[in-house]
Amino acid sequence: MPDLARWRDEARALLAAEIAPADVAWTAPGAAGVLFETPLAAAPATARVPARFLRLADDAILHRGAGTHATLYRVLWRLSHGEPALLDDAADPDVRALTTRAAQVTRDLHQMHAFVRFRVVADDEGDHRVAWYAPAHHIVERGAAFFRDRFPAMRWTILTPERSAHYDGHALRFGPGAPRHTAPQGEDDLEDLWRTYYASIFNPARANPRAMRQHMPRRLWPQLPEATEIGGLLAAAPARVVAMDPRPAITGAPSLAALGEQARACTACELCGPATQVVFGEGPADARLVLVGEQPGDQEDLAGRPFIGPAGEVLDAALADAGLDRAAIYVTNAVKHFRFEPRGKRRIHKRPSAYHVRACKPWLGAELAQLQPRVIVCLGATAALSLIGSRFRMTEQRGQRIETPWAAHLLASHHPAAILRVDAAARPRYEAELRADLALARSLL
Repeated sequence: MPDLARWRDEARALLAAEIAPADVAWTAPGAAGVLFETPLAAAPATARVPARFLRLADDAILHRGAGTHATLYRVLWRLSHGEPALLDDAADPDVRALTTRAAQVTRDLHQMHAFVRFRVVADDEGDHRVAWYAPAHHIVERGAAFFRDRFPAMRWTILTPERSAHYDGHALRFGPGAPRHTAPQGEDDLEDLWRTYYASIFNPARANPRAMRQHMPRRLWPQLPEATEIGGLLAAAPARVVAMDPRPAITGAPSLAALGEQARACTACELCGPATQVVFGEGPADARLVLVGEQPGDQEDLAGRPFIGPAGEVLDAALADAGLDRAAIYVTNAVKHFRFEPRGKRRIHKRPSAYHVRACKPWLGAELAQLQPRVIVCLGATAALSLIGSRFRMTEQRGQRIETPWAAHLLASHHPAAILRVDAAARPRYEAELRADLALARSLL
C-alpha cells in the first residue's frame, strides 16, 4: 500500500535539496523499495503547506493511476514556491488532477463499504465470513478498518487480487492477494437475504439504469448476488408503476355534485385516514373564474367547505377590494384532504407533498373539465405545482398570464394563509399584490 508518511519524508528531502519536479523520476510504489531513482537523505521540512493539501494527498496517494506521486510533488513544489493559494484554483490542471484522484479514491472506498458481500464458512472456531472483492485503487487497508469497527465481534476475511485483510475478532492483519477462485463459491442464506433486501428497496417509479450503473458499476456485478435481480426488476418496473399509481379512478363524466360524492370515497393517498372528510370545491357550475388553493385547513376540514377560516377572511377581503363577488366564483383546492401534525390538542398544518398533489390531480382536473372557466387563479405554490408544473417560481411568475389547457388565462398569486404568516411589515405589500392579481383576473373575464 502506498505510504503517505514515506512519500512526505522523501518529498521533504527533495524540497530541501531544491530539486524541481521535472528533475525527479518517480517509480511505481514499492518498486525496488524506493519512490524515485536516486533516494536522498531525509531532511527537515523547509516549507509549510495547507492542511487541505495533506488531506488531498492522504486520499490521492492511494490512486492506482500512473503519475500520482509526480502530481503530488508538483503541487507541493508550487505551494512552497510562490503559489500558496494554488488549491483555490479548481481549474488548474495539477489541482484538478489531484482532486479528481482523491475523489475517485473516496468513491472507491464508499463502494467497498457498500458492496463487499460475505459468505459464511464454518471452521473449528465457528462461523468465519469470507468475501472476495476487487477495488479499483489501493484501499484495502483503509477499507478493512471500516469493517473492523463495524463488526468488532465477527471473524472475517476480505480477499482481493492485490492484498487481503483478516480479522479474528481481536486483531486486524494483512497478507498477500488471492485470485477469486480461492474464495468460497456457491450459494448461501446471506445471498438470498441480499436479493430479498434489494428487491424490497427497489423503487420502480425511479428506475434509472444509467444512475444505477453509476452507483453500482458493472465491474462489481459479478460479485454482488443482488445484481442478478436487476434485469427482472427493470423489466417489471413499468407495470409496477401503473399498479402503484395513486390516482383515483373517476367513473363516467359526472356533474360537479356527482364528482364530490365520488371524491368522498377516495383512498388514493394516506391523507384520507387522519382527515375528517374530503373538502371538495364549491361554487356555481357556470363560474367563469376558479380559485385553486393548496389544501383545506383545520376549520375547513371540520366544516367540509373551502376557505372559511382565517385565510378565507383574507381572501374575501381581497375579492371585495378587487370588485369580485365570491358567490359567482368556484373555489377549490389542489389537495382535498387536510394534512396536519398533531400537537397536543391542536392540528398544525403541514404542507402536502408532490405525491399528494399528484394523487388529487384527477379530481381537480375533473372539476375544471366540468367548469371550463375562462380564468384560473392559483393561490400559492402548491396549486401552481399542480396546474403549471414544478418549474413555476412564484417570485418570478406571480401575476403573469400563463398558457394552459385548463382555461384561456391562468395566473398565480399569494395564498391568503401565506399572507397571515409573513412579517407584519411585509403584509401590506403581499395584500396589495393579491388584490392586484385578482383585479387582473377580473379584467380577463
